Parts: sequence; structure tokens; C-alpha cells
Amino acid sequence: MAQEINSSNCNHNCSDCQANCESRTMDFTVPQNTGAKIKKIIGIVSGKGGVGKSMVTGLAAVSAMRAGMNVGIMDADITGPSIPRMFGLSERLRGTETSIYPAITGEGIKVVSSNLILDDPEAPVVWRGPVIAGLVKQFYSDVEWEDLDVLFVDMPPGTGDVPLTVFQSLPVDGILVVTSPQDLVAMIVGKALKMAELMNIPVLGLIENMSYVACPHCGEKIAVFGESHIEDIAAKYNVPVIAQLPIDQNLVPAADQGMLEAFKGDFMEAFGAAIANLIK
Repeated sequence: MAQEINSSNCNHNCSDCQANCESRTMDFTVPQNTGAKIKKIIGIVSGKGGVGKSMVTGLAAVSAMRAGMNVGIMDADITGPSIPRMFGLSERLRGTETSIYPAITGEGIKVVSSNLILDDPEAPVVWRGPVIAGLVKQFYSDVEWEDLDVLFVDMPPGTGDVPLTVFQSLPVDGILVVTSPQDLVAMIVGKALKMAELMNIPVLGLIENMSYVACPHCGEKIAVFGESHIEDIAAKYNVPVIAQLPIDQNLVPAADQGMLEAFKGDFMEAFGAAIANLIK
């Protein structure tokens, strides 16, 4: 049984706490914008940086779009946004006194990001946690998303302010956890999975990024970062493996040039089917 805790001793970090306290039981949800009708919200998380979480978010959005869905991306990585660059977006978001309108990619994916509200997209976002959390909430409550089949929320790595804000404030239907084959990453993934459990957020599955390189001559899968441990992690935490994505030499240039929607990697058909089935 979780312990009771004196609020004066609370560090306000629910991710490593087992206590039943007011902060955990209080309702922090924010209302959806009246100009939005979002059917599903899926968070994309990782235990640490450098595993390609934002790239996976972009590929998942492209896959859902190609399956005929209305798709949005909330770039909740406020201090390290990368989604706009992948989709060739640079114009500032428009809005009124009561609403913000998302940017729209060439293929119709709707995007909000901190980089699209700054005068200088290269300026650092040096904000404290409460300000960052407030903007994440605004990206949900103040944005006129209109009708979306799915909203992907790209979160910063770790188990800090932003994941906690998203889990407490948005009606998240589940999360996808992105990992890579290294032993260290496999260990840290457990933190993200345990946080989701503490916050009662369903884990929809694991995606292993940079899983292998396919030989261009014979098709053999080469484990550049060592043998995969994804099946062991999935069995340990009783969650499914959604996909194992390769290193593709054409993927990074496509993202750097803002052409992610045009990317046609060999793995995309299978990945797209997995994402579509997950959403449906």
C-alpha cells in the first residue's frame, strides 16, 4: 500500500513517489478547446535523449496521415523542439485573443511547437518548469485543432515536468515508449514505464529505433549498436513490441530538408500498418 506523506516533505516529483497525496489525487485536467474534437491522444516518450523520439513521432504522424487519418502533433519538447524543421515549417502561429491556430504541413498534418511562436527560432528557451508546463497546457486548451483522429504528443526525454504535466492535464489514451538497442537505454526505459504505471497511463507498446542497418547488397540486418533487448524488456513489463526501425541513410536528409512527409523507406509500409492498427 502506498504511504501517506506530509505535504511539507513533498518534492513534487510524482515519478519516483509511491505516496497517496493531494498532488496525486487532485484533478489537474484542462478543458479541450471548443474548436477541437480529438478522438485519441498518444504520447511519445523515452527514458533518455538521443534515441530518435521526435523522429519516431514524425514517422508515426506521417504513417497515420497516409492511412487517411486527420493528424496533429503537439511538440511538447519546449526547450528542444525539432518537429517544425522535419516538416519544413517556419512561419509563426496565428491566433486571436482566445485561440491559437496550428501550422499545417503540405500534406495536412497540424503542428504546434514553441519554435513556431518565437521571433527567433534559434533563440534558447530559458524558462522555468511552471512556465513550460503552462505552455504545454495552452497547446491543448487554446489551440483550435478542429477534428483529429489522433494527436501525437512529442515529449522531452526523462520523467520530469512535461511528462508529468501531460499525464495529469491531458486525457492521454496511452503512450509509445521509444528505445534503442544499448543496454544503458534498456535500463532507463524502465523508468518511463514505471512512471506511466504510477500515473495510470496505458503503455501501448515499445518502438526500438536504430535497431539495425540493412545491407544494401544482401539485405542482412546488421546490429550496429549491439544485439536487441527489446523482446526481453517487453516480456519483463508485459507490453507489446510495435516496431523495430532501422537506420536509414535517406531518413535524416529528408528530415533536415523538411521533407519527412515525402520519405519512402522500405520499412514504412509495415510501420504504417502497425500505427494504423494501434490507433483504430
